[in-house]
Amino acid sequence: MTASSWDEFEQRLSSEEHLHADSEPLAWPPTQEQLQRLAERNANTLATLAALEERHADLGDDDNPLMQEILRMDAKLTALVEIVNQLLVPAAALPPRQALRFNAVGALLPAALVPPGDGLLLRLRFDACRSLPLELAGRVARAFDDGRSFVEFATQGDATGDAIERLVFRHHRRKVAEARQLLG
Repeated sequence: MTASSWDEFEQRLSSEEHLHADSEPLAWPPTQEQLQRLAERNANTLATLAALEERHADLGDDDNPLMQEILRMDAKLTALVEIVNQLLVPAAALPPRQALRFNAVGALLPAALVPPGDGLLLRLRFDACRSLPLELAGRVARAFDDGRSFVEFATQGDATGDAIERLVFRHHRRKVAEARQLLG
């Protein structure tokens, strides 16, 4: 852990959100097998999140019957995803929402999410699909006076890192669009 990981985290676009999140201690460093399993699960989770978040494309006010049918199918799929989420992970079973900031390099976490020990497994649950957590292995690289800690993630490979960066960008883009709608 070096100051450069914090600098790299600060220089990249990051997502600041209130997510259902929890963590557990993890022996550090994780084995290659653990990292490979996490990479495979995270690839599936990130692909699912991308598909669910991007399917809400703006189709406009088109009177075309095909576009209207697509909108109806989108509404049905949204309802189905919500039903599956409720069955797999009821709201009462979710960990509490935590204010945090993350990108592919690491995360800035509140003290409640940092277990004792060298390493941790951070699980982030997104509203689009609460039943599939993004699981990231990391360890505390820096602690701040306000109780927050910077956790640097274990090396996760280019594909996973790129997918996390795309997720962060989508969330950032959505927040900017929401802010613009509120202003005008």
